[in-house]
Amino acid sequence: MQRTITLGEHEVARMGLGTNRLTNRPENVAFIRSVVEAGIGVIDTAHLYTGGESEPTIGDALSPLPSSCVVATKGGYRPGEGSPEILRAQIEQSLASLRTERIPLYYLHRVDPETPLEASLGVIAEFVAAGRIGLVGVSEVSVEQIERARGVVPVAAVQNKYNVSERQHDDVVDYCAREGMVFVPYHPLHGDHAAMASIARSRDATPKQIALAWLLRRSPNVLPIPGTLSLDHAQENLAALDIELTDEEFEALS
Repeated sequence: MQRTITLGEHEVARMGLGTNRLTNRPENVAFIRSVVEAGIGVIDTAHLYTGGESEPTIGDALSPLPSSCVVATKGGYRPGEGSPEILRAQIEQSLASLRTERIPLYYLHRVDPETPLEASLGVIAEFVAAGRIGLVGVSEVSVEQIERARGVVPVAAVQNKYNVSERQHDDVVDYCAREGMVFVPYHPLHGDHAAMASIARSRDATPKQIALAWLLRRSPNVLPIPGTLSLDHAQENLAALDIELTDEEFEALS
């Protein structure tokens, strides 16, 4: 099993942390520090998570941002928020909340139905040129939209909903693998499969670990970001990197 992946100048573990429930409390600041020490490769947040509390929690925990872990955030989620003026303000707010001069990975959270994709990404490209954003990603997109995005700015990562039972983005996973982009499945533990429990029992693992192991086996460019507020659960997720499914197990789940 390939345990690490390259994101820009960073080689990180192929297991991340989603933070859409992270509130700004002392125990959560300590939790973020602990998961980085445990070896989590990516901490994924967004301008809107927990009413804006997720980003400053990460900033309080990690500023200055470590090289061992990529912090990724997103902006432009709601209709109209992909406009240059709003997106520019959200990026500035994210920089302040994360207490950093440079966001390592920044996603356009959604393609705005009210703003051309190229206009939204043009704003992000401005911040890249100024050295204030490192890598660029796009979220919940088709192959055609990724290709349009790449016409504006290099795309390092794509984040779509994908798991063992929700596979509508198989073509995006394969496209990213061919083109050298990291595919970041969100909601990686949603869904179920009839074979998951029996494989977990035979492996002395949890069904969630098997779900993550399937994603990791699906393609070497996949980096899941399961969400949790528990260090034990984060360590359990990291342990999925040690589970290499057999061909038969992978096919049973596929």
